[in-house]
Amino acid sequence: MSHPSASGEAAHGDGAMHEHHGSLRGYLTGFMLAAILTIIPFWLVMGHVIADTWLTIFIVLVLAVVQIFVHIRYFLHLDARSEGGWNLMALIFTAVLVIIVLGASIWVMYNENANMMPMSPQYRHHVQGK
Repeated sequence: MSHPSASGEAAHGDGAMHEHHGSLRGYLTGFMLAAILTIIPFWLVMGHVIADTWLTIFIVLVLAVVQIFVHIRYFLHLDARSEGGWNLMALIFTAVLVIIVLGASIWVMYNENANMMPMSPQYRHHVQGK
């Protein structure tokens, strides 16, 4: 029967099985990074730090992507080494599917909006009269 050692690994060398479990230090690092990556965009938006709205949006989106990678690394423990690389492949596949679905949805909504017939004057009057 193997008992965990002080370092968190099993006593009889089956540390490979537990190698991707997080440590307190790893979780605290991830928490601090996630907190910082949440506070900075909040400060940028609420404090109107940057006058250019589009630059602020871009910075917030970049920080959101960085935060996704922080969560993947520190909380989900996904990297190229885990499960022989299959976790990374599953993550890439999921990301591609999400990009395709979001991109197609935006494309469909844009085309629906662009191809809608203009509202007839009678209908406009009916809607405004309510």
